Amino acid sequence: MEAGTDNAGARHGIDPITLEVIRHGIIGITNQIDANITRTAFSPYIYEYKDFAVGLVDAGGQLVAQSTGGMPPFVADSVGTAVRDGLKIYGRDKLFTGDIVVCNHAAVQGQHLNNTVMYTPIHGGPGNRVLIGFFAINVHWIDIGGSAPRSSDIFEEGLQLRSIKLWSKGEPIEEVYRIIENNTRLPVELMGDISAQLAGCLLGRDLTRSLAERYGLETFFGAIKAILDLGEAAARARIREMPDGVYETHTELDNDGDFQLPIPIRVKITVEGDTLTVDYSDMGAVTPGCINSGYFGGGMTTARVAFKYLVVPQEAANEGIFRPLKLVLPEGTILSAPPTAPMGNYSMPFPTVIDAVIRAFEKAMPDHVTGGHFATHSGFRIYGRSAETGQAFNGHDSGHGGWGACARHDGTGPFRTMAHGDTRLIPMELQETILPFRIDEMSLRADSGGAGKYRGGLGFRKKYTFLRPCLLQTNLDRTKHPPWGVAGGKPAQSGRVTVYKGGRGKGEVVCKAKGYPLEPGDTVVLETGGGGGYGDPAGRDLELIQRDLDRGYVSRQAARRDYGVTITRGGKARRP
Repeated sequence: MEAGTDNAGARHGIDPITLEVIRHGIIGITNQIDANITRTAFSPYIYEYKDFAVGLVDAGGQLVAQSTGGMPPFVADSVGTAVRDGLKIYGRDKLFTGDIVVCNHAAVQGQHLNNTVMYTPIHGGPGNRVLIGFFAINVHWIDIGGSAPRSSDIFEEGLQLRSIKLWSKGEPIEEVYRIIENNTRLPVELMGDISAQLAGCLLGRDLTRSLAERYGLETFFGAIKAILDLGEAAARARIREMPDGVYETHTELDNDGDFQLPIPIRVKITVEGDTLTVDYSDMGAVTPGCINSGYFGGGMTTARVAFKYLVVPQEAANEGIFRPLKLVLPEGTILSAPPTAPMGNYSMPFPTVIDAVIRAFEKAMPDHVTGGHFATHSGFRIYGRSAETGQAFNGHDSGHGGWGACARHDGTGPFRTMAHGDTRLIPMELQETILPFRIDEMSLRADSGGAGKYRGGLGFRKKYTFLRPCLLQTNLDRTKHPPWGVAGGKPAQSGRVTVYKGGRGKGEVVCKAKGYPLEPGDTVVLETGGGGGYGDPAGRDLELIQRDLDRGYVSRQAARRDYGVTITRGGKARRP
């Protein structure tokens, strides 16, 4: 972005050095708050898994900067949407310094109710009368009541808060705190996470105000306009390099978890000049299962994340880079569901939708497209109550998997999905301390990556032995339509969860279970999918095949089958 800094700054009366200092300053503030939340949160799903993200929005609710850690894809639209709803309800004049507003409402966010945006206005200037913007943090609240994953509508999924003030003019509103605390199964963890989120908002507000006043509000506002303009210019320049045309693709999700019917994922992309249109008109309809999301929380979010990967992957995200993006999305799809629809597992389709948008460009830009990635949460949730204390527990684990290969190198991984940002695995030692299982194995899953001139990335295998009774919820997909290869590459293996009762027997594959009972001694094996291959496997370098054999990435059987090599007794690969 620096190449256009001089012109953009000049248009707004700012020298390029000051512009760059402010630009990196606001990103640095969001990253600092990200680190602070990691240090102060109570729940490991925040301080280890990092299921949150931090954003700065302007006085109109436009995203200006976001943190680079945690779950940034879900800030791409959520924080601005929440702030705009608050502005609509309260108006600028009724949002005061010291106010803290929270919002998780399905009509606003369009995601599951755990995702709760908290924000505070930033005022500065003489008498703190000028609204600079809002500092906002989206945190996954660990439990907000409800009966999900069995929900049939949003009202069964928990507590909804639509732009409610948690603090007013610097003072907490105790009634709202009591409502939240008495509608969760995990009050200690949740209220601790809320305190970390609150502290992050307040410190982010103060740091942003300090930065703005250091350079003067006029200069700061000019810099924000220039930053957004630079983002737009970078995105439009990249789109102009893409061939004009209409590009389409389709795939399917296995089912919604309730009914064994495939769900179509159809996308149409139009590139015209310096604009890119994502058309989800033929996306699958709203489902009875809770995999739905709203227009902003689903359709707009997936379009923006895919656009970011395709067009400006290296640029810092802000509203400017998304100006050239247009979205066509009628009501009533799984990505534009009404606010009454069940959304507890809303993000399950996201990785596949993002994958499909990228796949649409396979023929037009084969050098810029990768094989499909594992594209499913590969996760499970265990929940229940301790027999000794009666305390509820709610644990979640999900697997990293393989990403697709490209025209230059093998696929990478195991990583999180393309919809998960920089979230991390929770350390196994911590999991064993707080959850009723022992982890017996974690290893790379040989042969899970798709064969090709460049091989897809690998998934992993993780084995758990359960020590106390609990209930299991699983969430895997792409078993019928595994991660695809491109340019002649082969598909990858899909993921699966297998339960062995008493740790023995054949095992039962439970890709989408809701409340599956586990007893002490039961074993669960999580195997995550790989990434699709790129190019004809016959063109793979023999040295790369040998490396994969030596490292155990590919078995001898798979090397013979997929690459047509022979293997000597000494383990050396040879071409016939």
